Amino acid sequence: MATTKKTSRKKPSKTSPAIGVVGVGRMGANMARRLTDVGYNVTAVYDVRQSAAKAIAKELGAQACDKLAGVTALADVIITVVTDDRAMMKIFEGKSDSLLVNAKGKVFVNCATIAPATHVAVEKLARRRGAETLEGCMASSIPQARQGTLYLMCAGQEKTFRRVRPILEKLSGSMMYVGKSGQAAKVKALVNMVMNINTAGLAEGLGLGAALGLDLGMLRTVFSQTGANSRVLETDAEDMQLRDHSCFFSASHAAKDSGIALGLAKAAGLNLPLAAATYRQYRKMTTLGLGELDKSGVAELTFKGRGSRKPAKKTGKGRRK
Repeated sequence: MATTKKTSRKKPSKTSPAIGVVGVGRMGANMARRLTDVGYNVTAVYDVRQSAAKAIAKELGAQACDKLAGVTALADVIITVVTDDRAMMKIFEGKSDSLLVNAKGKVFVNCATIAPATHVAVEKLARRRGAETLEGCMASSIPQARQGTLYLMCAGQEKTFRRVRPILEKLSGSMMYVGKSGQAAKVKALVNMVMNINTAGLAEGLGLGAALGLDLGMLRTVFSQTGANSRVLETDAEDMQLRDHSCFFSASHAAKDSGIALGLAKAAGLNLPLAAATYRQYRKMTTLGLGELDKSGVAELTFKGRGSRKPAKKTGKGRRK
């Protein structure tokens, strides 16, 4: 995807809030690009990979900060897109550097898929410093981040949601406010749990179809017109057939997110055998060194003759998930 393609951009309004972005991987960088396109002033970026921060900062005319506190100093609203709970706590409670240094009056929109309890803990830390937080959990992928058509599940104080809603509307095609802090993370965990189950189930259906000598193009069509239809059939089925697992949502992240859902289930006293089996499949991918393949790569565990072999790299057909 040509994420650096020049786009017609609006000039920032003098009254619009300055925005910082922490975590400028594929999602965070494209969210920053989108906000710049629609007229927001992205003033500061940060990433543990300084090269990534410097590249997007140069592209957008922002400052690549080498300290988290520098982002807070240069922005009114800070969007965070980090990998996991440990990374989330580190950026908010680091002893030598933290986003909460001089954070009074700032708003943090936290978009990572992490445990609900971590969102609640971060909200408490921010309140002590006079800052506000909002969960902005995303149920979309890289192209939607660039196009501003993310699906957002938001949680936290409703007044904070109203405060940053104009920004979120430029990032999303649809959004829903679901309640107090931690609630959006619960909903997102369930979304990804069901998506991962569907993906693993589709891989098994296509894998068995291939073993039976069925035409997979025909089988995909039949699936699409029957009870076997699903969103992942549209996004992943052809990739499974062609072994084109260009990463939009990695297997390692699928394992993490299914693990979050299983933790919630354990706390609620529920047994979820399908979610548990799916989690084991994605954990196996990670163990075999396939964790950075797209989640569609779970088909590598189900099709005969594939096993743990990494598929050959392909240019793909530009499919978007």
